[in-house]
Amino acid sequence: MRKISSATVQRILEASDIVEVVGDFVSLKRRGANWVGLCPFHNDRSPSFYVSKSKGVCKCFSCGEGGSAVNFVMKLEQLTYYEALRYLARKYNIDIEERELTDEELRAESARENMMAVNDFAMRFFEKHMLESEEGRNIGLGYFRYRGISDQMIERFHLGFAPEARDALFRKALERGYSEEYLVSTGLCSKTEDGKIFDRFRGRVIYPILTLSGKVVAFGGRTLRKEKTIAKYVNSPESEIYSKRRELYGLYQAKQAISKVGKCIIVEGYMDVISMHQAGICNVVASSGTALTVEQVRLIKRFTSNVTLIYDADAAGIKASLRGIELLLQDGIDIKVLLLPEGEDPDSYAQNHSSTEVEEFISSNETDFVTFMARILMREAADDPAHRARVITRIVKTIALIPNEISRSVYIQECSRILFISEDVLQREVGRSVNELALKSREDKMRAESLTTQPSVPTTEPQDDARQTTTARPDGHAADLRPYEMSLMKLVARYGNYAFAESIDEEGNSVPVTVLQYINDDLVNDNISISNPDLSHFLHEALSISRRSWAEDMQREGERLRGIRAEAFSAGVEEIRGKANDVGSISAMERSLTERLDAEYAKGIEDYAAGYLSRLMCSSADDIVRNLATELVVEKHILSKVHTKYAHVETEQELLGELVPRALHELKDAIIWTRIKDVKAELSACASDYARVLELMARIKELETMRSGLAKLIGDRVVAPRK
Repeated sequence: MRKISSATVQRILEASDIVEVVGDFVSLKRRGANWVGLCPFHNDRSPSFYVSKSKGVCKCFSCGEGGSAVNFVMKLEQLTYYEALRYLARKYNIDIEERELTDEELRAESARENMMAVNDFAMRFFEKHMLESEEGRNIGLGYFRYRGISDQMIERFHLGFAPEARDALFRKALERGYSEEYLVSTGLCSKTEDGKIFDRFRGRVIYPILTLSGKVVAFGGRTLRKEKTIAKYVNSPESEIYSKRRELYGLYQAKQAISKVGKCIIVEGYMDVISMHQAGICNVVASSGTALTVEQVRLIKRFTSNVTLIYDADAAGIKASLRGIELLLQDGIDIKVLLLPEGEDPDSYAQNHSSTEVEEFISSNETDFVTFMARILMREAADDPAHRARVITRIVKTIALIPNEISRSVYIQECSRILFISEDVLQREVGRSVNELALKSREDKMRAESLTTQPSVPTTEPQDDARQTTTARPDGHAADLRPYEMSLMKLVARYGNYAFAESIDEEGNSVPVTVLQYINDDLVNDNISISNPDLSHFLHEALSISRRSWAEDMQREGERLRGIRAEAFSAGVEEIRGKANDVGSISAMERSLTERLDAEYAKGIEDYAAGYLSRLMCSSADDIVRNLATELVVEKHILSKVHTKYAHVETEQELLGELVPRALHELKDAIIWTRIKDVKAELSACASDYARVLELMARIKELETMRSGLAKLIGDRVVAPRK
């Protein structure tokens, strides 16, 4: 097995646009300098997921999830670090250079990648068998032709056919070097008690199920036989890479249309989706015959808050799916329901009507869900008072799930008219249910918080820097010191390689000093260790990255910026000489051009240096480093245009000459405070030892004097910022 080379990783990270990557999964809207959308990681009712194009990171300020483009894809699609890199490489058409993995790296590789690879092979195998074998063309392709499916849709949905032979896929996969273990764990093959292997999908047309990023995680297979003893559909079992609760058939193909149209149409079956897409209605997905789940609802809400559910004229199945529909309401989604004409399903209706006719029928006949639900359930209740009371109670509880108070009021008015119940009565009952839900939500939250434990931290110690003293040594005051150590690491993450100050070397020359260098040297000189192991590990990794690749990367960026400057200068000179009338004007304009381009070049160098560590650490293969960097780099609030329009407001970067020393002084002050705390504890324990008491009191006075000295420094600008 091979691993992506570091040079390729760098190209992938440089090419990845966080707004484009997140935008493939979440509908984003611009808000100031950032982009914002509904968080895909939790039940987000109002946009709390921010994307910063300039910093290359995203962050949910409700649940805390986010990160770089790599981290986002990893968490959302449940991929390994290198799987996420390969996904981004495909997106940006980057050729991947690889190297052989060491034995240790081979052992550490996740089985997920192998399972994905086996599934991808199987999908290509089924496609090829249907198109190139006589059996496949006669049976599989013949079936899709009979159902009116075009070649374009066959290709778009990767439809295929599984051979009738007992182990055709298994034998071909082994020939290609795929492991029996993963053929079984994905559910492509089954193993009998006596050790024999056979294919799960045999003599069936195949519908691959893809994730949002286009990875095949499962299959649905439909038999074309008429025997009642054979199951009509066979599906992949749950596995490490597949959970039917998290997938919606056709969402990969529909996500762009859903965002564009602002609506998601949900149908029941594979063919319903395919025929609707073929008719030009591409914002369609299927729940594959199961009730909607919380995870599926959240998938939909990434792209839209408007959903239309299409059912056959026989609405018997609607009752079974009411719970899933209530989940949609609870998430603040506007739900419409549509019943097709008698004898029609989405597949047949789409096959027999144009896209315009389908769209017109949907818009003219869809109705809001609460009204639809009331009519369906009340029709069942007929004249049975007890049944009517149960139906009304259920409808009340359903309305209570709607988070928007205005929407609840509208539904109460409509249901009052349909149910012949006083609006005041319904309002009181809905209010009672809303309060019950709020109480239950608080109790659930408290219960969850009580079960939460402190996460474990790494104990990685630096190996290659004798001067670096930030050993991962947890102590009793780690929690007390964490806020101060976090403040230091925030400056490292955001500006680590930015030269914010100067020092004088032994020969009297001015030497630029970076934020990272200043912080580490100060800690080393005062023999201070970072007490929180994860933060110590983070600082060590920042130093390691800077030693390993900073000089080379900075040189390459400088060459790139000089090339841009040279092109801009040539174009500018040509424009000047076309406009100016005399030599004096040309000379003055060229000086002005040179000054402007020099300033732009210097700003480019500064910005690259300031963001260098954040870009790499937010995309690190190390989970601890990557997650910490994301937390430290991202900030929710930005100054409004009102504050910046009329006056210059000093930025954090401009204030580094004050902020970096202050953060160090505050950490030292906190360390001294913990020492005073320890001495006082010892003092109270040895009150009878007079000599020891005097010694400890002297120590407290000494420490307090040190704190007083630091108090004078905190807040003072002690390092002259670079001009």
